[in-house]
This record gives sequence, C-alpha cells and structure tokens, in this order.
Amino acid sequence: MKILVVGGGGREHAIIKALKKSPACGEIWCAPGNGGISCDARCKDIKATDVEAMVAFAKEEAFDYVVVAQDDPLALGMVDALAAVGIPAFGPDKAAARIEASKVFSKDLMKKYHIPTAEYETFDDPAKVMEYIRAKNKYPVVIKADGLALGKGVLICGSEEEAAAGVKEIMLDKKFGASGNKVVVEEFLTGPEVSVLSFTDGKVVKPMVSSMDHKRANDHDTGLNTGGMGTVAPNPYYTPAVARRCMEEIFLPTIAAMNAEGCPFKGCLYFGLMITPDGPKVIEYNCRFGDPETQVVLPLLESDLLTVMTACTNGTLADTEVKFRDGAAACVILASGGYPVAYEKGKPISGLTGGQLPEMADVTVYHSGTALKDGALVTAGGRVLGVTAVADTLPDALARAYEATGRIEFEKMHKRSDIGARALKALAAL
Repeated sequence: MKILVVGGGGREHAIIKALKKSPACGEIWCAPGNGGISCDARCKDIKATDVEAMVAFAKEEAFDYVVVAQDDPLALGMVDALAAVGIPAFGPDKAAARIEASKVFSKDLMKKYHIPTAEYETFDDPAKVMEYIRAKNKYPVVIKADGLALGKGVLICGSEEEAAAGVKEIMLDKKFGASGNKVVVEEFLTGPEVSVLSFTDGKVVKPMVSSMDHKRANDHDTGLNTGGMGTVAPNPYYTPAVARRCMEEIFLPTIAAMNAEGCPFKGCLYFGLMITPDGPKVIEYNCRFGDPETQVVLPLLESDLLTVMTACTNGTLADTEVKFRDGAAACVILASGGYPVAYEKGKPISGLTGGQLPEMADVTVYHSGTALKDGALVTAGGRVLGVTAVADTLPDALARAYEATGRIEFEKMHKRSDIGARALKALAAL
C-alpha cells in the first residue's frame, strides 16, 4: 500500500516507524514531514492544515491510505475531504473531531451521558467568568480555551488574581486566537494522571498500553506548561481494576454517546484521565494520537499497525488483534533552550547517524523539530527530538534513554532529568 502520513513531528515519526514494520506497507510519504522523518519517508512540503492542497496531492499521487495524525486537519475535515475523492483515511471526520476541537462540546457530552468528569460551566463573557469564579471562591480553578491550542490552552489558577490574568490572556488578549472566544471553567481535580490512547471503529474500543506524560518544562514539575517533556509506559497507576472501571464507565459510554449524537468516532481516541479519590474521571479527550505518548506506546505494539488502522476505518476492529509486548518504554524530550517561550533554531545536531543511534538497538530517536541544512541535521522547533528506549523494566528503559540522550548534542539543549521519577515511586509503593 502507498501511504501518506499528514503531520511533521515526533508523533508522525513514531507512526511512520511503526507502519514500516507492516508487510503491506509499500511507499510511504509524510507531509510536511521534517529533516529526520526524511530518513524514513519521502517528504512533501504541504502545510498539514492546507486541506485542499493535501487532498489534491493525495489524489495526484493515488495514495491507497492516508493517516491524518494532527488535530488541526482533523478538525478542519480532512478525513471528510479525502472520503469525497475516494481515499480512505485513519482518523475521525469533522463532526467526531469536535470531541477535541471544542471543550464545550466534549464537556456537554459528558454531562449529558453521565461520563465522570470535573464539575464545570462554560462562558463567552469574560466578566461572567470572573463573577462565577469569585462566587465559587475555590482554588485552584482550571480555565480552558474552548478550541485547539497546541496542548497549552489550559490554565491552573491558584488565586483570583491568577484567574483574572488567565481570562485576560485567553479571552481578551486572544493568545490562542478564536479558540479563546469561549472558555470552560472547571473544578480542580486531584490524583495521578493517566493517558490512554485507544483504537476504535465506532463500535468497539481496544485500549493501547497506558502512559504518563510530563507537561512542565522543568524538573519536579515546575516551569511553564509544554506540549510534553517526556513519557513512560505503562503507567503504574493504571491498574487492572482501574482499567475495568474506565472501560465500563468512560470508554464504552463515550463511544455510545458519540453514536447517539450522530457522529460516530473512528480512529485513535485519547483519554486524558485523573484517578481521583472518587474514581477515574476524564480531564480531556483528544481525537488523535498524543505527542509524546505515541513515542512510548507504539514501540511496545506487537500487532501490525497498518492492519489495526484499516480495521478502524473499515469497522472490523472486533476481529483484529491488538497486542502489546511486556516490558516498558521511556521517552526523554530534547528541547531548544527557552522552550516553550522564545528559542533559537538552526543549531547543528551532533551524535546521530542517519538521524539515529545505530549502536543502541533498543533506542529510537523520533524527530519532532529538525530540518536538513546542507545535508546536516539542525534544530527547527521547540521540541527537537524524542529519545525512546524499550526494555524489560521501566528503570532499565529510563537508564537507556538517558544514556542515549548523553550521546546527542546541540547548543542550548534542554531536557528534564526526572522523567519517570513519579512512576518509579509509584512502582516502589506497589
């Protein structure tokens, strides 16, 4: 099969690496891709959000299958547009992608169908937001931009002053553009967070191995919120008992709710969960693979990814095996100094051969923000590389991932030194 993957980051690189293992996978392209991805796929410089140009390219090249990996093109209806020209794709259509593209839609869905989540209210008037927050007088309080915001449109405010500043940033200063026209204000939940990506064909749900993200820029979960500084899998807080409750109370009810609303979901549905004292609750849904969760989940997948993806598209997932290997995976993100605010690009990257560390067979380097300049790799984004190791145990996976990061260099490189620390502490307590 001739395949196109839409996107250009570490998640897309991980998907491509997994797809290449399939005997049915032939020529593989990525648009726009990046410098490191070009070692594994042919790249075409088309913006992921340019639906018209992407569909025209897919038609011109006669792709057999397209994987729409990013949230923005899904929300813009790329899967619908591909279907209109007869090209099957992995991912939800525009109506189903609202489960991520609109926080208001997803929160109202959970309220209507009794899916456990935080208490909330929605607003389009900044003054009414602050009236509500003052009346509640309960901190911290969570403020979320309604639309897509690169995973950064969520503010945890510890005081009235912080809440007022957050409302100004999202609704008045329009830091996230039109995504901030409406906001969701919700109670602050406590407990360990768990990410569960799942395959679904709109009828059955087959969860992937659980993972734990690390959102803050610096050690000890300090600093600004980022797109993710590292991940580990599996997540020790996601016990078999919790998994059963999630399937019964969250996963299957969500799929049923989407069907009842006339927008069945096919593709990868990401459940961002909080294991609260009252049980698991949904923090957020994503309508696609998470980044960098994908970089630890897919390396553990033993089943053929292309077979599973096409089963989601074709509605045959019930008859398709989804199996993960025992063991663990750890991913450490190497970021540009200054990320997630201001950072420089174009810094030469040393230590890699063909974008990888071939001397470390259990390690894969996923390229998130790299480019080729005169044939050499340079930095081209905030998150530059995701260094993932797979091992029989989490301590071994973390040790190998960090050993690998020590072999890679670029000017002002930044990484957290405590990825997996919370997970190791949880394992020790079991």
